[in-house]
Order: sequence, then C-alpha cells, then structure tokens
Amino acid sequence: MWPLPEPALTYFPDVRFVLSDRDLTAGAAPDPHGAAMVEHEPHIPVLLDRCVELLGPALTRRSPDAAGATLVDATLGAGGHAARFLDRFPGLTLIGLDRDAEALRLAGQRLAPFADRITLVHTRYDGLADAIDQCPWAETGVDAILFDLGVSSMQLDQVERGFSYATDAPLDMRMDSQSPLTAAEILNSYDEKDIARILREYGEERFAGRIAAQIVKRRTTTPFTTTAELVELLYAAIPAPARRTGGHPAKRTFQALRIAVNAELESLRTAIPAALDALRPGGRLAAMAYQSLEDRIVKTAFAEATASRTPPGLPVELPGHQPRFVALTRGAERADADEINRNPRSAPVRLRAVEKVMGESR
Repeated sequence: MWPLPEPALTYFPDVRFVLSDRDLTAGAAPDPHGAAMVEHEPHIPVLLDRCVELLGPALTRRSPDAAGATLVDATLGAGGHAARFLDRFPGLTLIGLDRDAEALRLAGQRLAPFADRITLVHTRYDGLADAIDQCPWAETGVDAILFDLGVSSMQLDQVERGFSYATDAPLDMRMDSQSPLTAAEILNSYDEKDIARILREYGEERFAGRIAAQIVKRRTTTPFTTTAELVELLYAAIPAPARRTGGHPAKRTFQALRIAVNAELESLRTAIPAALDALRPGGRLAAMAYQSLEDRIVKTAFAEATASRTPPGLPVELPGHQPRFVALTRGAERADADEINRNPRSAPVRLRAVEKVMGESR
C-alpha cells in the first residue's frame, strides 16, 4: 500500500480524503500527513436490526429459537449479519457463501462460537443451489436468504486489491483472488469497443468512448499496472466541467471495471431466481443493493415473483395462478438518518424483501 504519486494528487487534490458509498470507497480515514489509513475498527453491518426483523418470522415459524430453520447468508463477508442471526436464534443453522477465500477464513474465526451450526462454502452467490445441495438438512429448501450485494467493507479496506481510486495499488479488483481476470487485463487486452461497452453499461459513464480511446492509445506504449495510472488517464480524458460535478470522476470507471472483473450482474441475474426457488413456502428473502444496476435486477425479479400469473383481462384470479410471493417492503427501504450517521456506508443502500406464499421449494 502506498499513497498516490504527486501528479495524481495534483489532478485530484482531495483524493486522499475521498469517502463514498459501499461500492466506491476505500473505507479510508483522513490522515493528517496526507496518506490514507486503513481502518481497523469492526465494520458495522448495514440495516442489521431491520434484516433480523424481516427474516426472523420465517426462521421462528416452528420454534421461537429457530430450531430446525436454515438461513443462507449468500454474501458472508466479515460475518457481521451472520453473527447476529446465530446469536439471536440459538437453534438456527446457517449456510454462509463467499467467493473470497480470505473472507471465509476470517468469518470462520469470527463465527467459531457457532461452529456446530454453520457450513461455509467457497462459491459465488450464483452457486447457491449447489451449496444448499451440500447440506442434507436443507434438501427440502431453506427458510430465509440474505444478500448484501457489492464489494464488502473488508475488501475495500484491503487497499492492495485495487478497488479504490483513493490510493495507488495494483489494478486487480478481484473478489476471488483465484479468478484469472483482473482489471489490468481488461485495460491492456480488450478492444476499444468492449472497454467502452463495459464503462457505459456497468459504470453508466457518459464519456465511455472517449475514455476507451485514451486507454487503447496509452497502452500501446505503456501497459496499465496501477490504479494511479488509470486515475491520471481519467483526468486527461474527462472534460474539466464534468470533473467538477457528480462526485469523483474515477468512480464510474472503477465501478464498471470491478463489476466486469467479477461478473457481478451476470451472477446476480442467476442467483436471485435460484434463491426464490430454494425457499420453502413461508420462507423469506431480503436483498440489499448499493447501486442502481444491482437494485434494478432485484426489483425486476421481485416484481415478476409477486405478479399474478392469471392472463390479463380475466375478471377473477385463476386457481393456482396467484402470485407465488408477496412483497414485505414497500418499494426499496433506505437507511434512516441515525443509521447513516453511525455507519456512512449505509447511505446508498436499498433493501427489498419478499415472502413465499405458495408453491414448492426446489
């Protein structure tokens, strides 16, 4: 870990102090000497009490202590949400998924007091169905599933992984260090059209074509290796008026590259329907998204799940064609001012939840 070089600090004089949302910040605290410090305080899980409130009724249908119930934490991270559920419900069993082997190791240490009630699986969340199949007690389905999407706080704070534009680091951005694709490979080997598409679709970057052209031009002489090199190029590619509005000018490009490296949206499109199918009747699913692309996928899947399957125009609901799910939240819920004050990373969150009211589990 090292500070950005002076040229980058000249371009972005406030970069060393940048704080943004869960997807885009490095979780760094201002350093009076100008460098970024990685925070070591325990991370505060987002909307923790609300998640327990939403999923708890599905877990305690058969027993107040959730005996016989199974929760899938599809994005285990540091294990903060999982620890609260396991402590709150002494009979609960939990399946924790994460694509990051280091996150699984650290979460396993945190959840060691509950070791006899947890199964941790190294997989992306679109491997949810296979992970459930590994657990004999969940063969008839599970009672609740939680998604806390985006890059985890722990990954953001490991600056050397390259998720942040606030500190110079290798252009990596892999959530799973065993995956072959890195951000550097995209920048150095993808053609201009594909780079522009990634920036436009995943970062909603209006200067995607301009940035892609500059990337391809630069790499012919000097391949990209560090985040600071990319930040400097973005300064040159984005017009000055646009750099002064809308937050840090690198945030959209960094988000787009991270999503592409980790195939986040493709994975989510597969994971949400699989999770809905895995629930037992009466089971509940809650998903927290931190940017509009994720939330759009969740919103669309939930809208389809809660819609009637009776053909339009019929005056009555056909038997067996009622919605399989009902919404538990009215639209997307947001963190209130008190929570944002305690935990700034909760500011962009959008929480949606549904309950399965009919049909079989998978």
